[in-house]
Amino acid sequence: MKFATKVIHAGNATDPHTGSLMAPIYMTSTYLQESPGESQGYDYTRANNPNFVILENILSSLENAKYATVFSSGLGALTGLISTLSQGDRILGIDGLYGGTYRLFNSVFSRFGIDFYSIPSPTPEALEKALSQKPKWLFFETPTNPLLEVFDIAALVKIAKKHGVLTVVDNTFASPFFQNPLDLGVDIVWHSTTKYISGHSDVVGGAVMTNDPEVKKGADFARKAIGLNPSPFDCWLITRGVKTLTLRMERHESNAMQVAQYFETHPKVKKVYYPGLPSHHNYEVAKRQMRGFGGMVSVEFDLSLEETKKLISNYKLISLAESLGGVESLVCHPASMTHASIPVKERHKQGISDGLVRFSIGIEDIVDLITDLETTFSVI
Repeated sequence: MKFATKVIHAGNATDPHTGSLMAPIYMTSTYLQESPGESQGYDYTRANNPNFVILENILSSLENAKYATVFSSGLGALTGLISTLSQGDRILGIDGLYGGTYRLFNSVFSRFGIDFYSIPSPTPEALEKALSQKPKWLFFETPTNPLLEVFDIAALVKIAKKHGVLTVVDNTFASPFFQNPLDLGVDIVWHSTTKYISGHSDVVGGAVMTNDPEVKKGADFARKAIGLNPSPFDCWLITRGVKTLTLRMERHESNAMQVAQYFETHPKVKKVYYPGLPSHHNYEVAKRQMRGFGGMVSVEFDLSLEETKKLISNYKLISLAESLGGVESLVCHPASMTHASIPVKERHKQGISDGLVRFSIGIEDIVDLITDLETTFSVI
């Protein structure tokens, strides 16, 4: 099936009792057992639920994976993955991770003996040297948050496999519509399904996709043992949101491209970060491994920090808010919002300036969005 058909039909489960085209919400905590230890496949919703399975079948199809496990949030999914490691294990990251990811590694799991270390945009030589410390995982996201760096996935995977290191990729920014890391050799993909996959800013969720049955087994166990399960209603909402993923992502990208082009020629803009612009230094890599460039645009204005904050606080249509990937356009200031948990020196080392602004471009009419951007410059 083609992608636009998958989002509608893959994993679709009609109700066998009523013929309902959409599966019901199985709002139950427990299930009838025929005799002790003998169930119909479900015993307790912390462990599993039909709505979990329906969504997992859809998401595994979209990522061309054999398996998926859904969780209560993106960080819940990552927590489940990390819990499969052991004290003393090391994780090699590449700079450009979401602030909450950085916080989870460095402020939580570091206390349990999981060592996280990272490198900037990797040359083959730098990566080889970093892998000599024998990490369990090479961990990165692409495009990155918030600088929209694009890494050559296949090249990184090739080096990691030479060292026997699993690759774990956060594919949230691209979404399965624009990029499938497993097809490029990655071992594990994870998502905050809160973002583009659900797409309506009304639910929080996460997921892990893989072709490795042992990873699937570990993820399922972590969900049950740690209590990282979503609710059946959350899974139902995400399942519903997925059905418009194709249409939404096409519009997100179209609008983002036009916003990026608008900013690139604006006299009050110092720099634009968008991998769909030929001026982006990873443009050729993005063209090669992605089917499109996504809906995220980051900008540094040629303004003072105070003027920048005033500007982004005064948009009429574009809301100043955390998160991304919903149908409405959002703007945030990473240094004081999404990446505030990263120490200042580390942020600056990674290139996240205090004046950087991140836009999640929604699916509104582009004329209205550009008008909002243009007219708001008058407040400064």
